[in-house]
Amino acid sequence: MHIRSSLKHYWQVRPRLLLSVGAGLSCFLLLPAQLSLLQRLMIGWNTLAWLYLLFLWRLMLVSTPQHIRQIARRQDESASTVLALVSFGCLVSILAILFELSSAKQASDSLKTLHLALTGGTLAVSWLLLPTAFTMHYAHQFYRQGAQQDPLPLLFPGNLTEPTYLDFAYFSFTIAVASQTADVAVGAAEVRRIALVQSVISFVFNMLILGLSINVGAGLLS
Repeated sequence: MHIRSSLKHYWQVRPRLLLSVGAGLSCFLLLPAQLSLLQRLMIGWNTLAWLYLLFLWRLMLVSTPQHIRQIARRQDESASTVLALVSFGCLVSILAILFELSSAKQASDSLKTLHLALTGGTLAVSWLLLPTAFTMHYAHQFYRQGAQQDPLPLLFPGNLTEPTYLDFAYFSFTIAVASQTADVAVGAAEVRRIALVQSVISFVFNMLILGLSINVGAGLLS
């Protein structure tokens, strides 16, 4: 009964996430047994992550500040948990890529192409999903704390008091790419801590990608 009520609550609050999880899980269960467990997990993750990414960006492109404020209030309870799970999934996916590439060395040339396509898709979606999840968190943190407080949680150029998701995406992706906040200032301690966590996770993620690239390059040259 408790599980049913929890699922009902999450369906009302986060239908996009539940649909994506359901699609990824269904894909994992329906894949043929000839594929390894790791490959089925990676394909399931790709299905989940790409679909969720599509849902999030569609929402981000059409939402007004008033809509963001409503979503922030509705999703406040589970915001940190979802962010932690997405971050964990993205980091684990990099480890899965390492294992997948090691098994691809013994595969035939035709199968190597499939291995590389799977690892490439996993790498791309995990990198895109991580700052997107932080984008949503920054936006909801901003509007949950109240866009009228002084100082604002995030201070955008031009004294912008009602930023959209794209403004928060600019802040989040700048941290992911350059490990800095550019021309956006942080005005709240809680947001500063979130930015610190994202900076550390992004650094680890980018270092893993760099090591992975060196490993792949060395393998191709050998």
